[in-house]
Amino acid sequence: MSRLLGSVRARATLAATLVVAVALVAAGTAVLLSLRSNLLGEAGTQAERSAREVATELAVGTPYADLSLDVDDRPVQVVDDDGVLVAAGEDLERITGTGVDAVKPQPAASPSGEHDADADDDDSGESLEPGEIGGRITVSDGTATIDGDTEDYRFAAVPVKTEDRGTLTVYAGAPLSAEHGAVNTALTVMLIGFPLLLAVVAWVTWLVTRRALRPVEGIRREMAAITASEDLARRVPVPGTHDEVARLATTTNETLAALESSVERQRGFVADASHELRSPIASLRTQLEVAAAHPELLDLDGAVADTVRLQRLAADLLLLARLDAGERPAEARIDLAALAREAAEGRRGVSVRGAEGPVSVAGSRGQLGRVLANLLDNAQRHARSAVEVTVRRDGDAVVAAVADDGDGVPAADRERIFERFVRLDAARSRDDGGAGLGLAIARDVAVRHGGTLTVHDAPAGGALFELRLPGDRAGTARDM
Repeated sequence: MSRLLGSVRARATLAATLVVAVALVAAGTAVLLSLRSNLLGEAGTQAERSAREVATELAVGTPYADLSLDVDDRPVQVVDDDGVLVAAGEDLERITGTGVDAVKPQPAASPSGEHDADADDDDSGESLEPGEIGGRITVSDGTATIDGDTEDYRFAAVPVKTEDRGTLTVYAGAPLSAEHGAVNTALTVMLIGFPLLLAVVAWVTWLVTRRALRPVEGIRREMAAITASEDLARRVPVPGTHDEVARLATTTNETLAALESSVERQRGFVADASHELRSPIASLRTQLEVAAAHPELLDLDGAVADTVRLQRLAADLLLLARLDAGERPAEARIDLAALAREAAEGRRGVSVRGAEGPVSVAGSRGQLGRVLANLLDNAQRHARSAVEVTVRRDGDAVVAAVADDGDGVPAADRERIFERFVRLDAARSRDDGGAGLGLAIARDVAVRHGGTLTVHDAPAGGALFELRLPGDRAGTARDM
């Protein structure tokens, strides 16, 4: 069963067929009930009409023997106040449902002219005048056998007040064979037509669903081919229907484009990292090999410098890897002004101006300290004489600005310098410019903390790097 319903098309077809089946059953039941009710009502009307015709004859004093009791072979009974059958159709052989099972008339309990004049009410309590026919009609269902044929009937009971015979009740029946026949015919048509209609619904739903899901199957096949070939440059086909499937294909292509870009960026990162690592490793190996052959030529300071540079580069690459993996910063409360003073401590030509009192932010102390250290390293590398750090509040944000008096950053390069392994022409020397990861790390950390890192022109003519972070409102309230 699970394999049979393993496709969306099969489930959609089954669901549509079940919904239509339930709707057809409900509608068919309503139609049958309505048809039966209408036919029963029509039979009751016919029975009432027959009973009133006989009651009219009784009201004008027609003798029992002259009553029209055998019209259309319908069962008719005339019963007096005492429940005695006083008149009935000649061909009536058996009857049920009227309350009087007798079919052969008996002599009237009160002879003509001797009826109790005080008996003015019929059994239903309706007060009638002599010659008046009652308006309250009682309807019941039963059977009757006429001339050997037994059928179901709907009976109508009509009271009538006569001059000399008191109050009589006329029972007349109308056959229900038409109702049974019509209902059975309608039921037969439904039993034959409903399965055919459900088969058509299932077949149409199957075809429509297959046509609707054909683009999805094309997307699936292309995605399988992309996975097998590992060619992220390929794209899935986009149908021209402008519906949900087309939007799915468009989103899939956007996802593939983002994945391709990420993979290309990762490959470039690995290539650049390999290139950057190769130089200090090769230099260190050369120095060690020379030292092994000629110990007196060992450049110990150069070997230590290469080792330190290699260690810093490895630490930078590890931090970038953690950031790319989505590492969330800790939610510690940090005084950014105090952190800036710690980062500037021991650096020549660096001054710090902070706001009065603590300036709190939430985040990782180690990562934010790394941002400030990288910005100060970059500023000192390009400054002529002085670097100034300013920490201030700006509304709900906290801003740490690092300004130098160097040559500044050209407007065209103010976004490019935050890319990984990017060094401007004036700083391409590895001794001066590093590996080109400091600013990239600083911006990534700022973004992970919900902030921004931008570069502008400093008042002294150099570069002004501005770190803007969301302020720690709870911490600031407590400090106040």
